[in-house]
Amino acid sequence: MIPRYLIPFNPKAVVHYYTDILVIGGGVAGLRSVLAVDPRLSTLMITKEGIYRSNSNYAQGGIAGVLDPEDRFEDHSEDTLKAGGTLCDRLVVDLVVKEAPHQIGQLIDWGTNFDREAGELALGREGGHSHRRIAHAFGDATGREMMRALVDRVRQVENLQIWEHTFTLDLLTYEGSCRGALVHHPKFGEVCIWAKQTLLCTGGAGQLYRETTNPDIATADGHAMAYRAGAELRDMEFVQFHPTVLYIAGSSRHLITEAVRGEGAYLRDRNGVRFMPEYDSRAELAPRDVVSQAIFNQMEKTQHSCVYLDLSHLDPNLARKRFPGIAKLLEKFNLDITKDRIPVRSGAHYMIGGLTVDTQGRTTLPGLWAAGEVSSTGLHGANRLASNSLLEALVYGAVAGQAASELALKLPDHFQAFPLEHREIFRDEEPLDLPDIRNSLRSLMGRNVGIRRTADRLQEATETVDYWSRYVLPRTFYDPTGWQLQNLLCVARLIIAAALAREETRGVHLRGDFPETDDTNWCRHLAFQRQSDLSPTYSELVR
Repeated sequence: MIPRYLIPFNPKAVVHYYTDILVIGGGVAGLRSVLAVDPRLSTLMITKEGIYRSNSNYAQGGIAGVLDPEDRFEDHSEDTLKAGGTLCDRLVVDLVVKEAPHQIGQLIDWGTNFDREAGELALGREGGHSHRRIAHAFGDATGREMMRALVDRVRQVENLQIWEHTFTLDLLTYEGSCRGALVHHPKFGEVCIWAKQTLLCTGGAGQLYRETTNPDIATADGHAMAYRAGAELRDMEFVQFHPTVLYIAGSSRHLITEAVRGEGAYLRDRNGVRFMPEYDSRAELAPRDVVSQAIFNQMEKTQHSCVYLDLSHLDPNLARKRFPGIAKLLEKFNLDITKDRIPVRSGAHYMIGGLTVDTQGRTTLPGLWAAGEVSSTGLHGANRLASNSLLEALVYGAVAGQAASELALKLPDHFQAFPLEHREIFRDEEPLDLPDIRNSLRSLMGRNVGIRRTADRLQEATETVDYWSRYVLPRTFYDPTGWQLQNLLCVARLIIAAALAREETRGVHLRGDFPETDDTNWCRHLAFQRQSDLSPTYSELVR
């Protein structure tokens, strides 16, 4: 049994705040949604840490869009469909692809400094793309530059308040609708925020894995709170692993952008063999699922802990100019990007699964909208095409912000505190080593729910996570360390259940015991929805 809310609370004993629109999360999706809100409405944005701390800020490669006259919308759509497979929604793919030039143009109007050559946008190419269509900034700092421009723009919005370093504990629901959120504010403590409409833009879940490109804030909070609130989540088995994560013992993991291979870098094994042509005719430019699985196989074949990126055959000036951030990072480890082989292995990168949303970002829970990595729009299918994520965040942030605004404008200003209360279920003074449990969870997910999965390993993961959950989830914690662990356990169990249920290989979901794609039985989404406020069973497959 797990509580509906993470902490006990009584509306009579906490601070209350009222707003028309509540935006939870401060990455590209959250910032773009704020800019789409009607100026007649009051808006509150909540960020877990500082406003610049998000997955978006760490995005290196760029943002995809048809920006070259020789490129076509049809080709971008086909590349997306080819990567994601039959689980992509063609309507959504076409919608997002056709909106890309407008959204990128707006970013430029708002001051984003994309790289240029002879006055025109410098466009790169990445795995799975048939054309050079990746706009990038400062070589390999696209996310940081987009965030800078969006934050500057958002700070000019007069109807907006921003609460930084505020942890969102749970969504508040009453009579089947989302009414806002319960948060922990650094000054006021617990606050009930009552909103006409709530937008969830909380990002991903990479911290479920030890090997990940995600910062330490990516703890699946949005996925977990939405599930507890009764929203539907789908495609949770599809966790995308980025093929190239810097792998140096003792250091934190760092993303080596897809664009490195787009500019011509080779992947070699410990023996110096360039192995990708053996696995796919597109070699290093194959989609991420293909490259990640090839790296996994080659490491297994050579009994080595990593493979290597080789840029030594490229123009040294090009390498340094195109990837200045990566070059500077490598220097810390006495590696020269132009000469030395760079040790890499795959790491958890992007959560394809999330809240089921329609083309406007509306979830299955009335009053709740979602955009960005926390959502499942149908764009990515079973495998996300490189550089489509920032694009999706922009497009859905814009449409969700606008649609939520239109609905909020129709609602009267009869704000009230609904009679919600959650009593403490269980509190134990026996201390738990929370970092140890979290590290154990991340190791378990990497071993058993990583790139290659089998029924016996998934069943072992089920039993282990269930055991931890029995004594961690019912407890009341009073700081983010405990809350984030509870969220990670909740979402881990959903991922494992979905991976165990899908008895086939599709996209990023590789079942060693079911190596073929089975369109007859599995060309469909798996969705989860909490069926009871008191005793949810995570294994309930809705459809």
